[in-house]
Amino acid sequence: MRILVIEDDFVSRTVLTRFLEPFGEVTAAPDGHAGLSTYRQAAQAGTPFDLVTLDMMMPGIDGLQVLKEMRTYEGEQTDKELAAKVLMTTALDDVKNVTAAYDAMCDDYLAKPIRKAVLFEKLQKLGFALPS
Repeated sequence: MRILVIEDDFVSRTVLTRFLEPFGEVTAAPDGHAGLSTYRQAAQAGTPFDLVTLDMMMPGIDGLQVLKEMRTYEGEQTDKELAAKVLMTTALDDVKNVTAAYDAMCDDYLAKPIRKAVLFEKLQKLGFALPS
């Protein structure tokens, strides 16, 4: 499995990367612009990401805008296998922000602080097998 972690906070990015490494190859991006660029490059190379964890609040371009651009890009492609599962991660777990994330077509939503057991539950719900 190929995983992209888009997270501007160094500690959160490191924690998510470590939690996700048993699942496969993890690439981390420090902001929305870098994440979107990495996502597109992988898709164009024929090695799309299976999972993207995406922080909602980032400077420059926030997670919702990144997600909208990802979904637009996927919709323009003929190969629908490029579509990644997207798990939004954020400290904002109020109804307004959760609704906005789902409206932008995320697959699930995970409130911070990230707990390994909850992350693994979400991954199972998305159809990813837990590492043995």
